Amino acid sequence: MFIQTESTPNPATLKFLPGQSVLGVGTADFPTADTADKSPLARRIFSVEGVTGVFLGSDFVTVTKGEAVEWDHVKPAILGAIMEHFQSGAPVMEGEASSGHAMHDGEDGEIVGQIKELLDTRVRPAVAQDGGDITFHGFDKGVVYLHMQGACAGCPSSTLTLKMGIENLLRHYIPEVTEVRPVAV
Repeated sequence: MFIQTESTPNPATLKFLPGQSVLGVGTADFPTADTADKSPLARRIFSVEGVTGVFLGSDFVTVTKGEAVEWDHVKPAILGAIMEHFQSGAPVMEGEASSGHAMHDGEDGEIVGQIKELLDTRVRPAVAQDGGDITFHGFDKGVVYLHMQGACAGCPSSTLTLKMGIENLLRHYIPEVTEVRPVAV
C-alpha cells in the first residue's frame, strides 16, 4: 500500500491519501481523541503522540498535530498507523458517518435548502481538496452559521475563505444572506 501526503493551507494539518475509499460517503470529524469512539482508524491515529485531530473524508484522512511536534517526527508513525489499519481489515467507522449539515426546521426552509445546495456543489468539493469540510449549522436573520472541520478548523486562511469566498458566493446567489459566521461545535 502506498499512501500519498499533501500539504494543506493549515501548516498544522496534513492530508493523507491511502489510494482507496476511506468513508465513501459523508465525513467524520474527531477534534480530540475523546471523540474517536466510533472510529477504529481515528483511535489508531490518535495513538501517535502529538496528534490532536483526525478528519475522515471520502478518500482521504486529514491529521492535525500539536504545535510542539514536528511533522518529520510524527509523519512516519501516522503513515504506519493508517497502513496497519487498512491491512487489518477493521472497519473505518463503527456506525454511519455524518452527512455533515445540521437539520433546519422553520420558515426559512427554502433559503436553507439553497444554502445547503450551494455548499454541497460549490464549496465542499473545493475545501475537500484542502483536506477539510465546511457544513451548515444554522441560519438566523440573514446570518449563515458554518462549522469548519479538518484542515479548515484553525487554518490561518479560514477567515479569508469564509468572508471573501463563501460569504460573497452565498450573498450573490441568495439575497437574504447578509453575513457568514463560523461556529465551534
